[in-house]
Amino acid sequence: MTTIASVRAAPADTFGQDTRSALRLITCGSVDDGKSTLIGRLLVDSKAVLQDHLAGVQRQGQTDLALLTDGLSAEREQGITIDVAYRYFSTEARKFIIGDAPGHEQYTRNMVTAASSADAAVVLVDATKLDWADAALQLLPQTRRHSLLLKLLRVPSVVFAINKLDAVDNNAQAFQHIAAALQRFAAQAGIPVTAIVPISALKGWNVVDASEQARWCGYNGPTLLDILEGLPVTPTDSNLPFAFAVQWVEKFSSSSDTTQGRRVFWGRVATGGVQPGQPVRIMPNGQTAVVAQVLNHVRSPQAVLAGHSAGIVLDREVDVSRGDWLLAVDENEPLEGSREIRATVAWLDDETLVPGRVYWALHGHRWVKARIKRIVHRLDIHTLAEEDASQLEPNAIGHIELSLQEPLATLPFERSRTLGSLVLVDTASHRTAGALLVL
Repeated sequence: MTTIASVRAAPADTFGQDTRSALRLITCGSVDDGKSTLIGRLLVDSKAVLQDHLAGVQRQGQTDLALLTDGLSAEREQGITIDVAYRYFSTEARKFIIGDAPGHEQYTRNMVTAASSADAAVVLVDATKLDWADAALQLLPQTRRHSLLLKLLRVPSVVFAINKLDAVDNNAQAFQHIAAALQRFAAQAGIPVTAIVPISALKGWNVVDASEQARWCGYNGPTLLDILEGLPVTPTDSNLPFAFAVQWVEKFSSSSDTTQGRRVFWGRVATGGVQPGQPVRIMPNGQTAVVAQVLNHVRSPQAVLAGHSAGIVLDREVDVSRGDWLLAVDENEPLEGSREIRATVAWLDDETLVPGRVYWALHGHRWVKARIKRIVHRLDIHTLAEEDASQLEPNAIGHIELSLQEPLATLPFERSRTLGSLVLVDTASHRTAGALLVL
């Protein structure tokens, strides 16, 4: 039998710095910095676009790479990115799931939604919009804003790609000055920078293939794709106490075995790991049981760690339904439910957030009523400074306090993306109203 200990003894690159699994990344930055064009270039040069699809994105006889991601009619009419578009491609080294985040300030909520689950981010910087000849140049506000939001959302890897350097007179000087400005800003803001690379998304220089010019921009490092292929995915929360959100309950057709329950609880392990013989507590009813059997995603008996699907059979019949949580019985670090939550909220609704309103809160697969108790602060998305506020407008980000109708077992988002994130849903319209990161 495979146990949690033997699974955790797997090679470090499997459950530690994993550079083989699919990488979830987003492109972000200011308006018209070339985000959609960059993704189009990655798709084309990695041979992920069929010829008939490529023929359908022609404008005046030229291929418009941005149209490969800007699929909404409004995006094509206005020439801007409005919603997050996800594309999938792969190289011989790994697979990628890439999201094209909009650059306009009014679509900040879309960018936040995409970044909250990203393993990495590529921040595009348009060299032609900056006073690149000035060694003390100032970055664009949206470049700073998106970079600070990546820090807030704790995206592990941040790569700055300085674009359109083929369109400036002195590309080496421009790259040197802009890279220095980015390093100064990142140091002041406490943003860890993985790499800074010069590119031309339009011509494809240093994106997938190196520039045809030797040491273009005075740079002799890896291409953007080479950097992305070596980035790790976000580590799973396998070292935290076990937590499992029940998504589906399967009943055996018939069973005469009375040594265990007759139902399999399916879902994804949120944190920790599960194996037979492990005691668990059911939330919200508080009952306890022992795990009798664990099935992996192909129904083979095997211990399962965080981030992977599992089917769990308990040693006795217990009242467990979709939305319930199975939690570790851990005396050292118990996961206790709470009715009071303090969180950072990215407000997604067009209706202003005010104290006193009631929403549905979705945590895992569990729905509970939540009342906005207090708005603590509004975050200045230019500086992340906290400002007093009595309401939050659309696209605003702030700190709030919630009162829940029933307790939820949460952890700070800094410790666990799964247990530390919730979604607020309008009770009348059923629109997604806010994304919460537990503090």
